[in-house]
Amino acid sequence: LALVTDGLRAEREQKITIDVAYRYFSTPRRKFIIADTPGHEQYTRNMVTGASTANAALILIDARHGVVEQTRRHAFIASLLQIPHLVICINKMDLVGYDEEVYERIRQDFEQFSYKLDVKDVHFIPLSALRGDNVVDKSEHMPWYGGPTLLYYLEHVHIGSDHNFIDCRFPVQYVIRPYSDDFHDYRGYAGRIAGGVFKKGDKVMVLPSGFTSTIARIDTYDGEQEEAFPPISATILLEDDLDISRGDMIVRENNQPHVEQDLEVMVCWFNERPMQLRGKYTILHTTREARCIIKDIRYKLDINTLHRNLEDKDIRMNDIARIAIRTTKPLFFDSYRKNRITGSVIFVDEATNETVGAGMVI
Repeated sequence: LALVTDGLRAEREQKITIDVAYRYFSTPRRKFIIADTPGHEQYTRNMVTGASTANAALILIDARHGVVEQTRRHAFIASLLQIPHLVICINKMDLVGYDEEVYERIRQDFEQFSYKLDVKDVHFIPLSALRGDNVVDKSEHMPWYGGPTLLYYLEHVHIGSDHNFIDCRFPVQYVIRPYSDDFHDYRGYAGRIAGGVFKKGDKVMVLPSGFTSTIARIDTYDGEQEEAFPPISATILLEDDLDISRGDMIVRENNQPHVEQDLEVMVCWFNERPMQLRGKYTILHTTREARCIIKDIRYKLDINTLHRNLEDKDIRMNDIARIAIRTTKPLFFDSYRKNRITGSVIFVDEATNETVGAGMVI
């Protein structure tokens, strides 16, 4: 796999992954995107970037060494990013004689550690990538393992319920006004459904104005639809002509997100310049943009031990910390645990326009 995904010369020379590499493949049942992310602590920001949109995380453990510091670090970051499915691939079983006791010991060690994490679904697969055991076909060398192969698991793992289908959230990205004879009165609000199920005839509210209306029509690339849900991109037309623009959000009147200027955020810092306490940054949240100030650094997290350092306020590249911020205008957000789209933010340096950090709203 490394020969396929490690494309940088430095990666091949050092035999490590440095940057995120995306590879695409498909089977008759599903299409897949592999995001090969680095494991070294020095490239934590790259792993956060690659794993932020994943449905499942595959963590490889060398059967000879068992659960090590890097394993715990990867598992914690996957938990922090709320990746719904965690697959623990205990690799190189051929080098330990396909010993069931080795597999069970590693499984128990990881399970004991995983109790500290917020992980919904953990699955263990013993395999040998070199010899193909339990990768595509069942291994003849491990008759004691009764679970699925890696490919079978990936093809059948249920990801349909990973999205939030309860809380209706539609960040408006663009207002469509064709100004043509065929669509003279067309006024559609385009964007990607971030949560919930929107149907024709639903009563909705627009934030921040608080105006209410009813959905008259839902258009998609495939034509007019009766309903739309995540992760569909759609255009919603309302019965009333309201003042709606990019950055607004369409929600249900009786199910609204938090509308606040003060947020608590877990942030991974990307930039070589340290985070500045009381520093000002541009913050991007869904389709909304604002400015913010770092009010306080609550603590810095040691991702290897999960220890919270309350004294160290020096947040540098690849550090993860909990911070308090205040924005110049209200954001419409949910906790990241509740909705990975409306609960995520990006910090941008106002002077250089560089992305300096990514955060998860608590």
